Amino acid sequence: MTAAHIHESHQIMNALPAIFISHGSPMHAINAGPAGEIWAAMAQSLPVPPKAVLIATAHWETNLPMLSGSAAPEMIYDFGGFPDALYQIKYPAPGAPDIAQRGLALLKAAGITAAIDGCRGMDHGAWVPLRKLFPQANVPVVQLSVQPSLGPRHHYELGRALRPLREEGVLIVGSGHLTHNLRDWVSGARASRDQGNAAPAIAPYALEFQAWIYEHLISGDKAALFDYRQQAPHAVRAHPSEEHFLPFFIALGAAGDHPKVERVFAGFEGSALAMDAYRFN
Repeated sequence: MTAAHIHESHQIMNALPAIFISHGSPMHAINAGPAGEIWAAMAQSLPVPPKAVLIATAHWETNLPMLSGSAAPEMIYDFGGFPDALYQIKYPAPGAPDIAQRGLALLKAAGITAAIDGCRGMDHGAWVPLRKLFPQANVPVVQLSVQPSLGPRHHYELGRALRPLREEGVLIVGSGHLTHNLRDWVSGARASRDQGNAAPAIAPYALEFQAWIYEHLISGDKAALFDYRQQAPHAVRAHPSEEHFLPFFIALGAAGDHPKVERVFAGFEGSALAMDAYRFN
């Protein structure tokens, strides 16, 4: 084996995985429970410490892909009606303008029109899980927006274009939700409370959707996954709108053509929010 081959093999072995996290409600910033323990373990099990994180967040929607380019992103509290303690949380991780520029170059090389927003702060789709992944806030962060009108395949191609960043020390994270029907989540909590139950029963449709996604990931049927809205059971109910599922496809695209799929968490928040977390190697 030549020196070049040895170097290439070393890069591949030490490439960071791509991961998908269902980030839960903003309250996970205070009490993330078992999901938070898994997020922390995922970070601790990385083959090398990341030099930066590129996180695709369901809470930044744009018409074309945008990367955050601020060197010191401000906190965004993009929610209402929660305890005051949430609005006092700070996650002072620096930005990474150089990684944003590198990501932009990769997207453009793949024929994808994209841009950098130098003023974008850090929304809770990023800082809630990052508080558990990297609690010292010492890993620079770049956010990537989603384009709900463009669908799963577009987001897969975003991840695919950004894939080289994994071998350059960047951890690519999709932060969204495996299921995201807030109306069912609220009604399930209300019904449980009215019946005097400690915890709401998990909605059967959410379990069916969760199982279908897992089965098609394990089988490598990406065509079906791209067409999940027509093929998956209860897809529209699981995702009345798509923004929370699209980061999943960015992580999948960044993972490689035939990734090793590992579901590291499969719990639920309430009756209808599947909290699945995946690691793709």
